[in-house]
Amino acid sequence: MLRYLLKTLLQMNLFADSLGAEGSNSSSSLLLGINRSIAALHLPDLAPGNGSHSQLEDTAPRIVEHPTDLLVTKGEPATLSCKAEGRPAPAVEWYKDGERVETDREDPRSHRTLLPGGSLFFLRILHGRRGKPDEGVYVCVARNYLGEATSRNASLEVAVLRDDFRQPPGDVVVAAGEPAVLECVPPRGHPEPSVSWKKNGVRLSDKDEHLTIRGGKLMVASTRKSDAGVYVCVATNVVGERDSEPAELVVFERPAFGKRPLNQAVLVEGTAEFACEVVGDPQPAARWHKEEGEMPLGRWEVLPDNTLRISRLRAEDEGTYTCVADNSVGRSEASGTLTVHVPPQLVTGPRDQAVNPGQSVTFQCQSKGNPPPAVFWQKEGSQTLLFPGQPPLPSSRVWVSPGGAMTIADVQPGDAGHYLCQAISVAGSVLARARLEVTEAPTELHPPMVRPLPANRTVLPVGATAWLPCGVGDGDPPGSVGWLKDGSALVGAQPRASLLENGTLQITGLRVRDSGLYECVATSPAGETRWGSSLEVQGGSQGCDESDLSPPSPVPGVLPGPPSTPVVTNVTRSSVTLSWKANKDSDATHVTSYVVEAFSQAAGGLWRTVAADVEGETHTVSGLVPDTVYLFLVRAVNAYGLSDPSGISEPVCTQDASPTQQGLDPEQVQRELAQVAVHLQEPVVLPLGAVRLSWTVERPAPFLQGYRVLYRRRGGRWEEARAVRAPEERGALLTELRRGQDYEVKVRPYFHQLHGPDSAVRALRTPEAAPSAPPRAVSVAGNGTSVRISWQPPPLAEQNGVIRDYRIWCLGNESRFHINQSVEGTVLATVLRGLVPGVPYHAEVAAATGAGVGARSAPVPIHIGESLRDAGPAGGSSMAERLAEVARQPAFIAGVGSACWVVLAAFAAWLYSRRRRKKELSHFTASFAYTPTVAFPAPGRGSPRAAAGSGYPWLADAWHGGGTASAAGCLGTAERYYNDAGITRYIAQTEQFGAGTGEGPVYSTIEVDSEEICTFPRPFSQYGTPYPGMGPQLIDAAASQAPRGWAEHGAKAKLGQPVKLPAVSWTELLPPPPSASELSQCTQEKEEEEEEEDEEEEAAGG
Repeated sequence: MLRYLLKTLLQMNLFADSLGAEGSNSSSSLLLGINRSIAALHLPDLAPGNGSHSQLEDTAPRIVEHPTDLLVTKGEPATLSCKAEGRPAPAVEWYKDGERVETDREDPRSHRTLLPGGSLFFLRILHGRRGKPDEGVYVCVARNYLGEATSRNASLEVAVLRDDFRQPPGDVVVAAGEPAVLECVPPRGHPEPSVSWKKNGVRLSDKDEHLTIRGGKLMVASTRKSDAGVYVCVATNVVGERDSEPAELVVFERPAFGKRPLNQAVLVEGTAEFACEVVGDPQPAARWHKEEGEMPLGRWEVLPDNTLRISRLRAEDEGTYTCVADNSVGRSEASGTLTVHVPPQLVTGPRDQAVNPGQSVTFQCQSKGNPPPAVFWQKEGSQTLLFPGQPPLPSSRVWVSPGGAMTIADVQPGDAGHYLCQAISVAGSVLARARLEVTEAPTELHPPMVRPLPANRTVLPVGATAWLPCGVGDGDPPGSVGWLKDGSALVGAQPRASLLENGTLQITGLRVRDSGLYECVATSPAGETRWGSSLEVQGGSQGCDESDLSPPSPVPGVLPGPPSTPVVTNVTRSSVTLSWKANKDSDATHVTSYVVEAFSQAAGGLWRTVAADVEGETHTVSGLVPDTVYLFLVRAVNAYGLSDPSGISEPVCTQDASPTQQGLDPEQVQRELAQVAVHLQEPVVLPLGAVRLSWTVERPAPFLQGYRVLYRRRGGRWEEARAVRAPEERGALLTELRRGQDYEVKVRPYFHQLHGPDSAVRALRTPEAAPSAPPRAVSVAGNGTSVRISWQPPPLAEQNGVIRDYRIWCLGNESRFHINQSVEGTVLATVLRGLVPGVPYHAEVAAATGAGVGARSAPVPIHIGESLRDAGPAGGSSMAERLAEVARQPAFIAGVGSACWVVLAAFAAWLYSRRRRKKELSHFTASFAYTPTVAFPAPGRGSPRAAAGSGYPWLADAWHGGGTASAAGCLGTAERYYNDAGITRYIAQTEQFGAGTGEGPVYSTIEVDSEEICTFPRPFSQYGTPYPGMGPQLIDAAASQAPRGWAEHGAKAKLGQPVKLPAVSWTELLPPPPSASELSQCTQEKEEEEEEEDEEEEAAGG
């Protein structure tokens, strides 16, 4: 029992030690009472081991609940938990970073409280930039008399989140479809804050696949118009949230078309409208242009909804019209093709003809229109249709040439009747009717021949009369003559023009506007012949005699006779060989050459010159149309002109190897062709730009003649690339396509002029190649160190793709002078800078596509004017560039650096010398204010000091108003008043005059080693006036009248030695400054002197 009491007392003693100051007295009293009680007990009577000792066994402290790490917010309460067990109950203490934590038990003002269970409670967490008293590593320690226990470390960290974002998001403008990135770096904080985003006040979900949040950045892979809005970056940690300044994401939309222009086919004189509805943000501006041509002048307009309207359509309006929409984001184009349908018209219609049996007859039927009409012939009462190019059967005597002319060979009486020529297209049809009469009397028809021929060119003066001869040779039926001027009928429309009986055209009173091309047209039922002649009317008299204007005389011996009738010796598909003989009966001069003329109804029904300057009597005429009938004649040529025509050859038909077929119903043919289905496969583009096409055919018609391969550049007009004439062929190779272009191709089955449905259109793009031609019109402007070079793109057919950029080489005579530059493909000029004067340059330009750089242009020399080499300050930029070039040289830099060091060293030496001299003078300027041995001579009128007009400004009490000379004469020259700074300023100013000048002040330094200096040669009062007349001799006079001792010391004076100052009161010895009356008197005298001088100068000048 005694042992237990002792343990209890010790435990209570330990408990008392842990109490605060407030309970210390009561604890002591309590322990004292307990001790007295124990002393009163009879402890020896207590036997050891008495009582239940096993139930009250004491134990050492043990931590049963360790504190855990805390992350708290500044200003918020927090608790670090700690629970300990032991007997007796342990006392708990807390330590932070190894130091004991002070709680409210030690300091009532503390914000920390030790709870009864041992936990540490913080009323509020303190944290600041200057101090962080609560943040750290904490442990709790439990103690009793048996020992102590320490908990695990627990860190208390204060969460922080600043207000300012390190990088707030900025506004972003993108085009729809492009990626957008909103940057955001959150404020500094602990723990590191996480970043989220809000759009228009609504938080964005990170599960949206359209958005990506990574590292604080908000990334939109492909922006949509709905992504536009106001975005806020939100930084979050345990402290809370911080919102950034809002940033706006603006999503612009490239121009797009709500309604695109569509291809149209409109009749001539109609109205076409191409829609162009554009959308985008910002609202695009739309404009129209025509590809490869000008817009119809005065007949087009753009409606408010951007629709293009073209009125009163003409054939030349056909083409591709493109709507271009632009905004700040980009550009879009949409095109529509306009096809102007022109109803068929007959250019040359058939006319009634009468022929003898056995002869051949040709009926003309030339048509035009858009699309080109199909022409066919039909005899009234017959169901047989004849198409152009359809070869006749072997037993047939009728065929139609590709030009639409129907020829009937070996006419029989049964051929008489009416024949119908019909031209038909989707735009309409036209019908012409002609009658063939077979006469019994044999007649021989041939086209008329012109004789004599008009001159090729005639020049006449104004007011003269012109005769243009033209006659018709003998023929049956006879022909008639008419005249055309520039393609229009002349006789009847021009009152001054008349046609004489022999066919000669007479024009009286010529005017300048009568100049032009005149054609003589000889017409007969067999055809017509034309011969052209130009007439030039010049102003003023040309000295022409009207007698010289008559037709050339056909007198024998002047013009050659006609050759013999030509004979056909050979015929092919496109050529005919002729031979003839010269006229042996002609007495004319030597024949120099021959002219061959040909006639064909299928080729227009005109006599045409097909060969000239033929020297021999045999000639092969080439370039003829296959399966066409021709007539030929020959004329002889000598120095005086052409002969009459020879006889007309027999009709000859060029060969045609096509099979013959006739008697087809065009409607049936069209129905059959409509059933043909052509399936075009995907084109195969070969490496060198060729394109291989292949197709399959369903339900081929038995009379299918072949396939036409059509192509066009995207948005352009369809053109025929190739005609596959074998129906069994299923492919074609296109080699004429341009490189680097987008094309569309299709295949069309055909039979003569009829065709079936087109195949599906396939798109392809030929591979690009380097431009095969250089840029054109390369020119250089300017002759300085900066020149402007401009050019034009290579020809479109030679570009071979889209020009990405242009390369410019400015090559000097050495590689170090070369200047290379590149610009975008839309730029056609640039400025080359930095050319060195005196260096010969030449420029070359080349275009580049995605496949490489094309051919370079021819070198263009660049001339730099010689005057630039010696240019002065007005040399402009070239002089500045030359100076800059010099300044960059290492030698120049080293020289400038050395010069700077020399100047700096000289300045330092001068400064040191100046300060040393000031230091020497400071010995005698520190305490005395007047030195009688210093005198200043009165400067002359021309002295620099006199010119200054202000005396000696370095004198402390210097007075102004008069010149130095006047002041010296009025007040004396030897006495001056100056203070401590006077000598220093004086030294600085006198240095500028040099040591040798006679106008500088004279001074000396006196060694003073006795008190005799206190006596002066002549006494003066403090209020007396200065000594009059004291001049440069002041020093000698003062020395002679001074006491002996002072004079001896003065003789030994050394210039520049410091002065030993005596103990003397200088204030009693200094004279006072001049009075106001003396100053005014001196000023007045000076003004009078100046007036006198001015009067003398005026008198001298007068």
